[in-house]
Amino acid sequence: MPKLRVLSGKGVCKILAQNGIEKVRQKGSHTIMQKQQGHTTITIPVPDLDELKTGTLLGVIRQSELPRLLFETK
Repeated sequence: MPKLRVLSGKGVCKILAQNGIEKVRQKGSHTIMQKQQGHTTITIPVPDLDELKTGTLLGVIRQSELPRLLFETK
């Protein structure tokens, strides 16, 4: 399995936005991204850090339900 890229919070938000997840607000050091899916809303808080830790990035990937390939090294 390829390694995850080292990404900033802004980099993660950019990937999420390119895949249909919208930025709805920013509160403190977290950007709140949301996606409407059927009758539910998926909410993903993304910390605004220069470098996200692996566990945090994996949590964002899991919550967004996007393929891990988008966040891996090429």
